[in-house]
Amino acid sequence: MKHALAGLVLMLACLVAHAVDSGEEFADPILQARYEHLIQDLRCLVCQNESIADSNAPLAADLRREVREMLQAGKPDAEILRFMTDRYGDFVLFRPPFVARTWLLWLAPVLLLMLGVWIAARIIRQRHRLARADGDDSDLDIPPT
Repeated sequence: MKHALAGLVLMLACLVAHAVDSGEEFADPILQARYEHLIQDLRCLVCQNESIADSNAPLAADLRREVREMLQAGKPDAEILRFMTDRYGDFVLFRPPFVARTWLLWLAPVLLLMLGVWIAARIIRQRHRLARADGDDSDLDIPPT
């Protein structure tokens, strides 16, 4: 019973700890949805692996405040994102654009996968050729009875 109560208290503490954005919600639900979407799409420059929505860093709080003010001023999402990238670079976006300076970032996983498949196929073919050339069936040796 003590363990269940302790687990419940820890779960409730996690819910409270997750509520990073202490700003008031927008009266307009569409504006609130835009705000939440934008702060999820922007990377915290201090934490680097969290969005500004999830970060407790002072810079993330400043960026959330900046996004909130821009939304209240009636600026479109594209203009807000452009402001952030002009100021902090493409790194501030969790999904950077596919442009000349980021093509390697987008294509590297595919290129590395293709390289790995090519190397594996080459090794398998080479071992197959060596096994056939040697006529080595030592794996299949059965001791005489």
